[in-house]
Parts: sequence; C-alpha cells; structure tokens
Amino acid sequence: MLQNYFPVLVFIAVGLAVAVIMIIAGRILGRHNPDTQKLSAYECGFEPFEDARVKFDVRYYLICILFILFDIEIAFLIPWASIVKEIAANPLIRLFGFFEMLVFLGVLIVGYIYVRKRGALEWE
Repeated sequence: MLQNYFPVLVFIAVGLAVAVIMIIAGRILGRHNPDTQKLSAYECGFEPFEDARVKFDVRYYLICILFILFDIEIAFLIPWASIVKEIAANPLIRLFGFFEMLVFLGVLIVGYIYVRKRGALEWE
C-alpha cells in the first residue's frame, strides 16, 4: 500500500528540496546593502502620510461583501448553465431544475433590490 504513495512522497521531497535550495542560494549569492529608501514603505510613489491602522468606512466593507455575494452567485450559475441541456433532456427533473434556478435567482434579485433601496451601492 505504501508503494502507491511513494511517488507522491518523492514529489513532495523534491519540491521542498528545490525550495530550500533556492532560498539558501538567494541568501548566499544575493547582495545585502539595504538603505533607508529601500526599507521605507512604498505608497504610490509618495511617502506614507497616515498611520496604517486608520479605520475604513463601513461602506467599503459592505461593497466587499456584496462583491463576494455576487461572485458566489456566478460560482453557482456556471455549473448549472453547463448542464442545462442534460436537465432539459430529462423529463423527470426538467421542471425541478428550472424552478430551482428560478428560486435561486429570485432570492438574489430580492437581495439586490433590498441593497439598492437601502442605498448600499451609493458612494458619496
């Protein structure tokens, strides 16, 4: 049984060995002359002018959550769209597959209307 996993273990060992060798070679062969300009934080060509721990507006996080929500929607729609012909060809699950996606899209549309009415997508 261990014979089946031996190539996997060899692959992992070789990968780790290559990674370690590259890190060590970079340390040995690379130049080490840091100065203040190299060690400073880079922010679009300007010197940092605020503390990095500044609080963001809540709307920023709301937009991020909405983006993730609609990204997950696509992750569910693409597999369904790829098998829609098989669903339509099978008379037993034809209506179930159609109404299942209708309910899914309905929930998303209701959520989108709610978010739109609350003004979450408006940016001042």
